[in-house]
Amino acid sequence: MARDFDTILSDLSDKDQPLTAESIYGLSDLDAAHTQSLIKVWGAIPVDRRRQLVRRLVEISETNFDMDFTQVSRIALTDLDNEVREAAIEASWTDESPDVLRRLMTMASSDLSTGVRAAATSALGRFILLGELEEFDADLARQAQNIALKLYNDPKEALEVRRRALEAVANCGREGVSEMIDAAYTAPSEQMRVSALFAMGRSCDPKWGAVVLRELASENPEMRFEAARAAGELELKPAVPYLADILLEKDREIMQMAIWALGEIGGNEARNLLEEMMERADLAGDDDLAEAIEEAMEATSLIGEDLEF
Repeated sequence: MARDFDTILSDLSDKDQPLTAESIYGLSDLDAAHTQSLIKVWGAIPVDRRRQLVRRLVEISETNFDMDFTQVSRIALTDLDNEVREAAIEASWTDESPDVLRRLMTMASSDLSTGVRAAATSALGRFILLGELEEFDADLARQAQNIALKLYNDPKEALEVRRRALEAVANCGREGVSEMIDAAYTAPSEQMRVSALFAMGRSCDPKWGAVVLRELASENPEMRFEAARAAGELELKPAVPYLADILLEKDREIMQMAIWALGEIGGNEARNLLEEMMERADLAGDDDLAEAIEEAMEATSLIGEDLEF
């Protein structure tokens, strides 16, 4: 470790000291002794600084896969501050341990903060999917399903939590889930309908193809965004012309989701559209967009081209 760990802890607790990358990197791969030392001082770190720290952990772990902040995120999951706990859930996205799932199930069921319950419920989705793929304990994954179903079916639960519960449980093929998605799509709440579209894509069920195609032309930007995502997850080739129209939109997030979807769908037509977009990105000097297009083009290469007989 580049710096003495006691110095790192001292700097973390001192609000007048900058929160440096060196200090944050020093929190990676903590052993048992260093973890206990961090637990002892965690409450003395100012709350604003704890929030900033955990958010930085999320950013770093998304770009630097050599960093392992598992122990820090687990400590933060028990923080008294709502914002810290919510950020800690996001920071724990690489932690697929049974202990973390048990903690998330408790938070989803009983945390006093609606935002934290919603974030924890959403995080259950990755464990439910791992269970479907037989890469996680089946009984624990089933418990996560049960909690998501209970939260969704509770009319007194906050809408945001019920939405995330639907999205999480869509990863499994459990009886009744398809009917839940159908009911959510016809719900009075437009936000619930947005989540229904998300769930359609996660279900990997081609039965939703016609709905997804229709919503690609929705007047609601959120619906178009989720329809584009679902089109990619369902690999809907008929969606390619609709996605071509979305590529002309000024909304950056929707356009980038359409680019991703084209990569997932693959085929000659999708690849041609991506090549045209790459030319536009190069002319505009838009490196971020070019990178997204390049990743999508790599995906189309993995899928292969349309075959003519």
